[in-house]
Amino acid sequence: TSNKIMEPQSQDLKTAPFLTLGRFHISEDYGFLLPNPLKELPDHYRPWMEIANRLPHLIGSHQLRAQVNEMPLLNCQFLTGYREQRLAHLVLTFITMGYVWQDGEAQPKEVLPRTLALPLVEVSRNLGLPPILLHSDVVLANWATRNPGRPLEIRNLDPIVLFPGGESLRGFILVTVLVEKAAVPGIKALVQAVNAVLLPSPDSLLQALQQLRLSIKDITRALGQMHDYVDPDIFYAVIRIFFSGWKDNPAMPAGLLYEGVSKEPLHYSGASAAQSTVLHAFDEFLGVRHSKESADFLHRMRDYMPPSHRAFIEEIHSAPSLRDHILSSGNSQLLTAYNQCVEALAALRSYHLAMVTKYLITAAPKAKGRKTSHLPGPPQALEERGTGGTAVVRFLKSVRDKTIEAILHQSG
Repeated sequence: TSNKIMEPQSQDLKTAPFLTLGRFHISEDYGFLLPNPLKELPDHYRPWMEIANRLPHLIGSHQLRAQVNEMPLLNCQFLTGYREQRLAHLVLTFITMGYVWQDGEAQPKEVLPRTLALPLVEVSRNLGLPPILLHSDVVLANWATRNPGRPLEIRNLDPIVLFPGGESLRGFILVTVLVEKAAVPGIKALVQAVNAVLLPSPDSLLQALQQLRLSIKDITRALGQMHDYVDPDIFYAVIRIFFSGWKDNPAMPAGLLYEGVSKEPLHYSGASAAQSTVLHAFDEFLGVRHSKESADFLHRMRDYMPPSHRAFIEEIHSAPSLRDHILSSGNSQLLTAYNQCVEALAALRSYHLAMVTKYLITAAPKAKGRKTSHLPGPPQALEERGTGGTAVVRFLKSVRDKTIEAILHQSG
């Protein structure tokens, strides 16, 4: 009899647990953004917050290293709850990048003192994240609304922690926050579409694909605000170095020694837009296949995401193939809607490529011509490389071209 009781349940398991966002700690309102991040840690951690709140000044005046060297060693046990841990990771990774790069790329600090290294590694382990600045720090957990009742737009937002770079850095962070926000309807559409394939429900799938295309266009529009708020010369010469890591970076070939953590230096990639879960999820859903070199880099970047977001990508990867479903359905409306999503995604990547060219490649010769005053100079070793360590233009062209190759042709 037990078999008879069990069988219907196992049937239900195949059909019932549809994909949901909640299962992966993804917000219905904010997507991969951390909803309403905390701005303050408990009083015990005041020494961290006092440094974090003065970071641009301390780096600009070359006083940060001295301040960190006097910091007390604090235990992470008084951090309660997820948002406090995310804020601790944000604060400690910002301080770490400032400490390493305070004097520019010619004189990086290759040893992180234990008062910074130990709590950083502890909170990183608790969160399942690497002990370096991530997209999930710079962007996802680094925003606050001035007026919570008003919409999310630049003039109603502030970052929580900053580097030198003034208004351009503020704009860079907040525009990226708005890009993540613009992706929310697309993430919801993706969930609706995965479930529509399982049912199957062609009407629901068509609606979801149309919504995804609109969301990708909104992402492109949101990204366009970068031109209004971020000065390419400041981005290139001042901001970029603080996102640089110690893996595949000629300026720090030996890596970074985390004092009290390990006897050997460790290697981690810098913060990169490739650590945003959004396009990984879209690629898996649409079945975009990247070249081996690009795919290897993108897969490595998944280790730099919150574990629940990484699990979401894996879940979409293991869902039934949308492309196969559409081809076998013979539904030309679905095929057209799918292709319009792929075309919108390719257009977003072309737009991003043009932007990176403006901010990295054309700003480079200008920055060399005029060394900016008291701040560390423009990173030479990162020339033509993204902060994640890729030869950036070649990589972006490849992912764009492979996106176009995903276009489906009517069979028969």
